Amino acid sequence: MAHEFDVEFIERGDRKARFLVRGLTPAIANGIRRAMVADVPTLSIDTVRFVENSSVMFDEMIALRLGLVPLTTSLDDFEEGETVTLALDVEGPATAYSGDMVSSVDYVQPADENIPIIELKENQRLEFEADAVLASGKSHAKHQGGVAVGYRHLQQVEVVGDAPEFDEEEPHILRGVIETEDGELVHTDEFDNDLTNRYPGKEVAVNDVPGAFVFHVETDGSFTVEELVLRAVESINLRAAELEEKVSV
Repeated sequence: MAHEFDVEFIERGDRKARFLVRGLTPAIANGIRRAMVADVPTLSIDTVRFVENSSVMFDEMIALRLGLVPLTTSLDDFEEGETVTLALDVEGPATAYSGDMVSSVDYVQPADENIPIIELKENQRLEFEADAVLASGKSHAKHQGGVAVGYRHLQQVEVVGDAPEFDEEEPHILRGVIETEDGELVHTDEFDNDLTNRYPGKEVAVNDVPGAFVFHVETDGSFTVEELVLRAVESINLRAAELEEKVSV
């Protein structure tokens, strides 16, 4: 029987989001995090053929830089192992940027156009063809579309009384997202991560909310946060179905 999870977005953008999921076990929460990091493939430059490189940087050093340039990845159009060709031809004096690369596929482009590759002086030139391959973070860190993926327990804060009158108030530092007594979700950045700023003069109790985890996810622009999360969950479902099939045989 399928299990229903309650999902609520606290912050939502294409590349950065924070959302609350209720009904998870710690194992499933960690499984989702690991799947976002290691299971969802991205396109990344893997092989470079240099036509000319008269810059001050060795071919290998430029190739390493190119491998770290995020490329927009349409997962419905490629299978793991397939490649896309990109080319660049820049002559100095100029700086070669990621946006100078021309892709053989219109919808595969550098996620950011202003990533500097190399500064070229007078009479220096950089020309190459590169193959970007679709692979997962399990094979190499450059294929990790989720550049910052983590989660914390949702913590509930309850006012239990007034602080002792003559006690010196010490900072009460929390990081992440809290749930107030009336169910409001508040990011701790809003009160500089110090509960005494939000509840001055009050004594509070802080407890983890069972089964509730707040995820913070950022992508490198290969795809949106929504795509990354959905693909990660899909990966877990496929592996679970495969395991169920093997166990039942």
